[in-house]
Amino acid sequence: MIGKAALLEAIAGTNRGILASESDKQAILAAIAQLEDRNPTPRPLEAIHLLDGDWRLIYTSSRGILGIDQFPLLKLGQVYQCIRAPEAKLYNIAEVSGVPYLDGIVSVVASFRAVSDRRVDVKFERSLIGFQRWVDYQSPSYFIQQLESERKFVAIDFKIENREQQGWLDVTYLDEDLRIGRGNEGSVFVLTKN
Repeated sequence: MIGKAALLEAIAGTNRGILASESDKQAILAAIAQLEDRNPTPRPLEAIHLLDGDWRLIYTSSRGILGIDQFPLLKLGQVYQCIRAPEAKLYNIAEVSGVPYLDGIVSVVASFRAVSDRRVDVKFERSLIGFQRWVDYQSPSYFIQQLESERKFVAIDFKIENREQQGWLDVTYLDEDLRIGRGNEGSVFVLTKN
C-alpha cells in the first residue's frame, strides 16, 4: 500500500518523534490523514483479533511520552502499548536507559470502555516506575504477567485513585500490523504490531 509505505518513510529517522522537525511533523500528519481516509477496518473496536496484542510505538506527538527523553541522563527506549481486548485492559510501557546497569521502566495500567465504533474512554488505574533489573523486566508480555500476579515490586508502585474519566482514544486506522490513534490531548500515535 503506497500510503502506508509513505507514512513509514516519513517516520523513519524521527526516533518516535523526538527528532521530528516541523516539516517532518507536517508530512507525517498528511500521510496519517491519507491512511485514515482509507482505513480498512471502519469499526476497529469490533476487530478484537486485530486490536489485541503488543504494539510498539514508532511515532507520536505526545509531549508526555517524548518528554521522558528530556530528562538529563535519560534516553527513551522502546515504548509499547499492550492491549488485552477481552479484559478491556491496556498497558503502556516505556523502557528508559541512561546510567549503566540502571535501565528503567515506566508503566501505566488502564482499563478502557468502548463508547463508539472507534473511541474508548480510558481510566488509569496503576503506575509503576522502577529499575528493569529490580522488577525482573524481560519483555512487555512477561512484565504484564508479573503485574497481573499482584506481585509487589521494589519500585514506585501505586494505584491511581481518581476514577473519573481520564481520557479517550480514537482508533483511526487498524490493519494486521499498523494502528493509528488520536488522543484527547490532540496527540497522534502510530504503532506496529510487535
